[in-house]
Amino acid sequence: MRIGLIGAGLMGHGMALNLLKAGHQVTVMAHRNRAPIDDLVARGAAEAPDLAAVAKDSDVILLCLSTSKVVEETIAMIMPHLRGGQIIVDAGTSEPETTRRLARELGRIGVGYADAPLTGGPEQAEKAELGVLCGADDKTFAAIEPMLKCFATTIRHFGPPGSGHTAKLISNYLVTGMIALVTEAFAAARKAGLDWGDLFEVMLNGSGNSGVLRKMVAPALAGDFDGYRFSIANAAKDIGYYTELAERLGCGSDMAAAVAQHFAKAVDTGHGGRNVSHFLDPAIDDVT
Repeated sequence: MRIGLIGAGLMGHGMALNLLKAGHQVTVMAHRNRAPIDDLVARGAAEAPDLAAVAKDSDVILLCLSTSKVVEETIAMIMPHLRGGQIIVDAGTSEPETTRRLARELGRIGVGYADAPLTGGPEQAEKAELGVLCGADDKTFAAIEPMLKCFATTIRHFGPPGSGHTAKLISNYLVTGMIALVTEAFAAARKAGLDWGDLFEVMLNGSGNSGVLRKMVAPALAGDFDGYRFSIANAAKDIGYYTELAERLGCGSDMAAAVAQHFAKAVDTGHGGRNVSHFLDPAIDDVT
């Protein structure tokens, strides 16, 4: 399969490596960070000079982009170069309503569209151990499932376009809520004079044990606040999308609003580029 990757960042790089290992032809495009592009080219990927070339040389176009707006802008730029029978897969976390609209627009020209957001991080991407929450019509899902299996161990088809992004936003609400809780719990422990290491060890034996707890706290005990590689800005974007979804579904809540405010405040005070585990860093106490 000829696969064009737009967005070879932390996640896209690992996914592309596994697609190459599986024998797919992968085309990438120049990125502001040359390192992942150069590495992929060295491993057999082709480099396209622009978006038009990626579109023309691909059967499936895989998007690993930051926001719904960027996805919309990218698709608008490649739209004139698309042809019937191609498939676009949005592997980022986007707004379900935008996804549904894009699927309708692309369907009019015979291009399939799927939302396939991911669970897991860069480490899981490189190990081909990601989870995929997919939204697509049955024909499109059947066509892309072999590709998804190259970098994921758990793949679930939730329904038509938009379903995968809906499921991912709900999943990420749980994650961002846990990040906020871990942040506040350990801030309280510090103010109470409790030893973080001792508290963490006993928490591992209780119901509070979780991937969030381990990713955030274990490295922080050694002074590393980048253990959880998920930016505060991206977390704020995701919880923002979730609160909009919850309101449309009639299940908005004070809890969701409080979690959203936790991340929005950090972004507003200039910490959006930090990873979420930096919430444990005493240097940003002003936002916690």
